[in-house]
Amino acid sequence: MRVSSQHPKKKILFTLNFQLFTTLYIAFEGIVGSGKSTQVRKLGEYLQWERHDVVHVREPGTTPIAEDIRHLAQVKGWEGEHMHPLTNAYLYAAARSQTLHTVVRPALDAGKIVVADRCFLSSCTIQWEAQWLGIDTILDINHEAILGIIPDVVIYLDIDADTALSRIFDHSGDKFEREWKSFYQAIIRWYEKCEKLEIMKNRFVRIDASGTEDEVFARILRKLNSLKHV
Repeated sequence: MRVSSQHPKKKILFTLNFQLFTTLYIAFEGIVGSGKSTQVRKLGEYLQWERHDVVHVREPGTTPIAEDIRHLAQVKGWEGEHMHPLTNAYLYAAARSQTLHTVVRPALDAGKIVVADRCFLSSCTIQWEAQWLGIDTILDINHEAILGIIPDVVIYLDIDADTALSRIFDHSGDKFEREWKSFYQAIIRWYEKCEKLEIMKNRFVRIDASGTEDEVFARILRKLNSLKHV
């Protein structure tokens, strides 16, 4: 996959305990029940409290077009027909393209901080496991969708499947919230493989997601504080 690792306007944007960072685009990853959405909200609120201009996004989704694609990919069913894995992969890439190019890129160009609930790594893990497309196929499909818009930091919330599943309250949710424990155990293994991808070098940050919301958030801030640059 041919990707660029640089944003066109990289700036020092915020401080944590007076240490300077150049982070622009932070994405949270992890299995269902790991606490991604909660920590995205907490980090966004924290940065806004420090008077920074923050944009929240989620993948797939955020824009009306991307949200409609999300519904097709994750919720909608058809009588007598199943969606082909390649079709599903292209739908996710299409939603990603819409969000990245109409929301994320303009925000980064304007010097804002983007905090995202998932990024392309979700396709690399979930579709790799659930649909067996192969990592190279998934990366190739997403190449044009991403066009170098890659998170500066990917915060992976590391948690075991049993604990994560105990946190899921909506068991009638989308197709991924209704999966079995073995599925999430496999997804965890694929995240470990994705951590070793060349494009994740100096980007992938593993955070212990056990404990209370505040305990996890404190670990995230400490880790961000320890990064010299991204």
